[in-house]
Amino acid sequence: MSIPLSFVVLGDSAAYGTGDITKADRPLGWTYRIASAITGPMTYLNLARPGAKSSELVEHQLPIATLLRPDLAIVVVGGNDMLRNNFCPIKLKENLTEIFTRFSALGTHVITLELHDPSKVLKLPKALERALLKRVDAVNAVYQELAESFPIIPIRARDIAGVHDRKNWHVDLLHPGPRGHYLLAEAAVRELARRGLPIKALDVPEFPTISTREKVSWMLRKGTPWFFKRSFDLLPVALFLITKELILSGVSRLKAQEPPKTIEKAQKIGHQSRQERKDLISNAA
Repeated sequence: MSIPLSFVVLGDSAAYGTGDITKADRPLGWTYRIASAITGPMTYLNLARPGAKSSELVEHQLPIATLLRPDLAIVVVGGNDMLRNNFCPIKLKENLTEIFTRFSALGTHVITLELHDPSKVLKLPKALERALLKRVDAVNAVYQELAESFPIIPIRARDIAGVHDRKNWHVDLLHPGPRGHYLLAEAAVRELARRGLPIKALDVPEFPTISTREKVSWMLRKGTPWFFKRSFDLLPVALFLITKELILSGVSRLKAQEPPKTIEKAQKIGHQSRQERKDLISNAA
């Protein structure tokens, strides 16, 4: 009798399955779709929690996951970290390094998910859009840098065809819908098959059609309460990001009006600052 393949999921709402809701009003999610494609005996445990940040994964989810000595793990985190005023890419890298180090010692295959481009799905004020995209890029940069040190399997959302099409997103436009979860699962299954794991191609399901009435009902029952609750976290961050971006834009315009020699000096200082930030991230591991 063969030993069951152990599969665990760590992360936030994107890993939990938010947006891919069944008729029983329970999340299915792209990770469950992957589990359903694995052939042979298997155990599957999803430890993800909506709202989780990287520190929660290290402190609470990782200890449980490592007890199972998983053959396969999915790690999805960073979206909630970046939506805080105290967001620190260096701290995110430290937490992910701890997670990847522990799984690497167990010989676990680790799948990660880089963030999509929210400006292609959401309509936001330009200043907020620019500021948010900088943070998204910072999260993705952490994953990309760690991919050079650990044998992780990266799923780059932006590289998936159709990922930014609104029909693939939940009514809140913050989480993938059933089609979006299917696209993520399909990309992950392809990567696992390339590495020789026992997995079959996904069957294309019938995606539910959500009426305008159902969308409005969801917004009233769940969307509005969720937004009101999270507004205490998100509104200050949005105001902070907008203010910071406007200040940076103003400084950039002032520098553009300075004499050439001053501009050359500013560029030199800017280059040094970028190198210092890169060194800080590198040394954080």
